[in-house]
Amino acid sequence: MQLIDMNNLQCTPSPNADGREPPEGATTPVIDTVILHYTGMQTGEEALQRLCDPESKVSAHFLIDENGAAHQLVAPGMRAWHAGVSHWSGRDGMNHTSIGIELVNPGHEFGYRPFPSVQIDRLLELLAALEKLFEIPKYRYLGHSDVAPDRKQDPGELFPWRQLAALGFGVWADCPRNDKTILAKKGMVGMESASLNKSLRNIGYSVPVSEEFSQVTLDALVAFQRHWRPEDVNGFLDKGTKNALSDIEKQIDTHEKLMMQISGDE
Repeated sequence: MQLIDMNNLQCTPSPNADGREPPEGATTPVIDTVILHYTGMQTGEEALQRLCDPESKVSAHFLIDENGAAHQLVAPGMRAWHAGVSHWSGRDGMNHTSIGIELVNPGHEFGYRPFPSVQIDRLLELLAALEKLFEIPKYRYLGHSDVAPDRKQDPGELFPWRQLAALGFGVWADCPRNDKTILAKKGMVGMESASLNKSLRNIGYSVPVSEEFSQVTLDALVAFQRHWRPEDVNGFLDKGTKNALSDIEKQIDTHEKLMMQISGDE
């Protein structure tokens, strides 16, 4: 397995990989998304062992330990088995079009804690190396909880998304977000819930066209808050969350239109 160009990257091959398939409408495989995970296990050694165990049927392209040690498990051109049942922006099966990166962290089950700066520095080094290899739009740096909000929480509300976005690896909502006045909550039906579902869907979440604030809505909204309003993951549509939703929705729409224009010019 050829390693990407990154200092002190360890080769730790996992057998849990196969070939990528082209997304709908494409004739060749596409890599345009990075999905970030936490390992959610008690130790990094335990996580690395599981990701390389053929019986586990799971893997990732890269793993970064809390001390900054970085491993490449699967060649980026191959499909690693990290996202599972997943959806984003009209596309199912995100393993086919994404790079999966595992960050060692016990997660919510075993004592969730902040990600050490040395670990994030190594992640940024890895993202910069991947940026040289693949055309990944800045709005397609996602968390596992974004693409599978009904079953995943990682990398969680302590992950420094704002720091990544400041360096071009993601988008961030720099808008007033502190107003906790509740506008809608689970079980409510009406235009406010319909507007919420539409915004979540436009951002990329798999949410139906509906005027109901359903469990699906709640799962997606909590995932959004973990990513873009992490200081208060409350599951309500409050005014601060609505401001952040609007900001991110507009940014993604602007970037998508720009990408379409660039593609058309070529």
